[in-house]
Amino acid sequence: MKDIIVIVGPTGVGKTKLSVELAKRLDAEIINGDSVSIYKDLNIGSAKPTIEEREGIPHHLIDIRDVEEEYSVFHYQKDVRKLINEINSRGKRIIIVGGTGLYIKAALYHYEFSENSFQDKEFLEYTNEEIVKEIQKYIPDYDGDIHNRKRLVRFLNKLEHHEEISHHKDELLYPIKVIGLTTDRDLLYERIHERVDHMLEDGLVKEVESLKEKYKTSRVLNTAIGYKEFYDYFYHHKSLEEVVDEIKMNSRRYAKRQYTFFKHQFPTTWFMTDFTDFSKTVEEVYQYIKEA
Repeated sequence: MKDIIVIVGPTGVGKTKLSVELAKRLDAEIINGDSVSIYKDLNIGSAKPTIEEREGIPHHLIDIRDVEEEYSVFHYQKDVRKLINEINSRGKRIIIVGGTGLYIKAALYHYEFSENSFQDKEFLEYTNEEIVKEIQKYIPDYDGDIHNRKRLVRFLNKLEHHEEISHHKDELLYPIKVIGLTTDRDLLYERIHERVDHMLEDGLVKEVESLKEKYKTSRVLNTAIGYKEFYDYFYHHKSLEEVVDEIKMNSRRYAKRQYTFFKHQFPTTWFMTDFTDFSKTVEEVYQYIKEA
């Protein structure tokens, strides 16, 4: 089996474009590695690649669940491993691209999960601070709003639905080459801010308003950056301007967490994105894959 190409990095750094260009050269199919793009109707806020951006390359695990359906790292792991076998049997190369590090690692490494009941808990015996501490057992640098109990409870339930029980989670199951895209931090933040502004221009508010009623039952709408921030807007606790600022802030913080995860959890080779001539970045990465 040839190496699986894994393209990682923070939001807005060019992962989607690189994956498509490499897929053309390598005769590859692409597996989505973003936990939000899995859901239907979450198009603008997730920066999901459009049909045009996919350029005819097969993309898997996009738009496979409704926003009210349960889907977790446990499900993702099973789906990706099945796809790896299927795509490999067709003689095609495999590219996994996305920013959800835990999902990608669980699929490629020896993670094992015990499937628990989906019955939500209320955690009535916990203070907000204690709920945050429980969340931090799963995500050490979690820094969500400690005053939003409803959101904290939803998030902890989501994390507890599938308990990770593996003691071999650093054992690789497949040959991989991990490509990390990066850029100057100030430039990255500038691009993140511009991306959020473009989302608004493209109709993000209209998109989330069409999903308003589903916020009551959807975990992804209450936890995904670009969507969760609108909860307070709907109930007149925050203005649209405040929501936009919060999305930008959360996106910057998420980019920092992505860097930390990919640097410490994957054998990543990093490349600087050339935004003035992206073809140079594509060629540099392609040559690395060929020679490595």
